[in-house]
Amino acid sequence: MSARIFDTQRFMRDRLRAALRRGTLGVLDIGSAKISCLVLRIDPERLDAVRPAGRSAQAGLDAVRVIGFANTQSRGVRMGEIDAIDEAERGVRTVLSRAQKHAGERIDQVAVAISGGAPRSYGVSGAAPVAQGEVTAQDIGAALVSCILPDFGPGRDVIHAQPVNFTLDHRTGLSDPRGQVGARLSVDMHMLTAAHAAIRNLAFVIRRCDLELAGVATAAYAAGLSALVEDEMELGAACVDLGAETTSVSVFLKRHMIFADVLRLGAAHVTQDIAHAFAAPLEDAERVKTKHGEVQATGRDDREMIELRRIGSERDFERRMITRTELIGVIRPRMEEILEDVRLRLDAAGFDCLPGQRVVLTGGGSQLPGLEDLATRILGRPVRIGRPLRIQGLPQAATAAQFSALVGLAAHAVRPQDECWDFELPGRYGPQGLRRALRWFRENW
Repeated sequence: MSARIFDTQRFMRDRLRAALRRGTLGVLDIGSAKISCLVLRIDPERLDAVRPAGRSAQAGLDAVRVIGFANTQSRGVRMGEIDAIDEAERGVRTVLSRAQKHAGERIDQVAVAISGGAPRSYGVSGAAPVAQGEVTAQDIGAALVSCILPDFGPGRDVIHAQPVNFTLDHRTGLSDPRGQVGARLSVDMHMLTAAHAAIRNLAFVIRRCDLELAGVATAAYAAGLSALVEDEMELGAACVDLGAETTSVSVFLKRHMIFADVLRLGAAHVTQDIAHAFAAPLEDAERVKTKHGEVQATGRDDREMIELRRIGSERDFERRMITRTELIGVIRPRMEEILEDVRLRLDAAGFDCLPGQRVVLTGGGSQLPGLEDLATRILGRPVRIGRPLRIQGLPQAATAAQFSALVGLAAHAVRPQDECWDFELPGRYGPQGLRRALRWFRENW
């Protein structure tokens, strides 16, 4: 890993710790259909009292309370990436203003979830001798530095680099080997990269809103932290976050994310299919999908009539009537296509080798009636619909499935799992690196 990547992430992690000590933090989910924000109040003493080993999704959340929430229609975002800087800035400013007004407090630092950037997952490993016979953080750093990194090409940044398994001599499956006695330490690490341009544009919008970026996480990871329960994360499960223009897939095992990917298909494509099929305005197509949409047809659907306007029509007699069966006939093929793509990604990730193979659907697109049964048939695995985990003060409006990534980002920000840059790495990753990071961060982010 280049010094620039490591130092930038470490610099942001220091910002995050500073925000947690001050007691206030904002989390932002900038998606293609909505931009949402939570303002968190943190009790630093209670947070420090959580044992470091307690890295579960719930760890540290007792020290957090949601004091502000806002949600607005997304602007300037396409396929989960910033498409128009000015429009995106207006959207972020709008949601921040509402959330801060709700909280009665101003925020200076935010952690952000990114749903685009074409993320790619890599599994890497390394090993190093234990210097003094007892494993220290320095020994872990030496093992991490020894990892042979993949050639992920130019124009990409590492946004997650999590040690997911340690092996000390012949004992494997260790989550934290510090303090244990052995001669050789090996580490398996999951690394996730994203397009540098997507992250830089996101950071640029945050800076234009007079905020400091205190962390970036992929929405696939955040949604998994929120929608999966502890046993699912431990035994192995996949989280499928059905968003508007993208569908995020993440796989967890032993409470760590071991794979993530994003499909450039989502619920908005279903809306577009309805609009095209029936020559209806997008607004009406979305309304009909939300109110009458389903993926499993029944015998009575032929008798249920739905009214739709035609594009450009202003008179009542220009409206048309369709049956619910016709509507389902448009929705189902697109959902089948999305689920087939999800199945291919899971198969490529070796999901069938995990001890547990449950799939959890979340996100706004997961609310279509009948989707759970359709997904079970196509994916060939047990499927359930997941909602965000509970946080103190979380308003009822934020408990819907479309806010899983937002709530999961709050859990990640408050008690982040160990990443490569949390350890003291030998060699070129020394104190000089932070000075380089500060200069590079100001010039580029």
